[in-house]
Amino acid sequence: MENLSAHQLADWLEQKRPNLVLLDVREPWEWELCRIENSLHMPMGQVPARLNEMDHDAEIVCICHHGARSAQVGFFLERNGFERVYNLSGGVHTWAEQINPTMARY
Repeated sequence: MENLSAHQLADWLEQKRPNLVLLDVREPWEWELCRIENSLHMPMGQVPARLNEMDHDAEIVCICHHGARSAQVGFFLERNGFERVYNLSGGVHTWAEQINPTMARY
């Protein structure tokens, strides 16, 4: 699993990379507060039961608040056969600081 900076992810989104999945693994209250547009909400605890919902060929960028939970999910995905897994370094907190300063923070 590679770490991806907020600026790298912004570039990927601008390029409209095909088969890109933004997997937000935060809790529902966090998701309601703020999120990166078009991300898939799947709380960390639900990921094992919902693996069949994800495409093994997708580029999956795991997202959480600061990057720790998403890294754990990324490693879990890799152990389960997903090869193109990335972790958003610094999570939505860094995204709000560097890319979208109007995003709510917590």
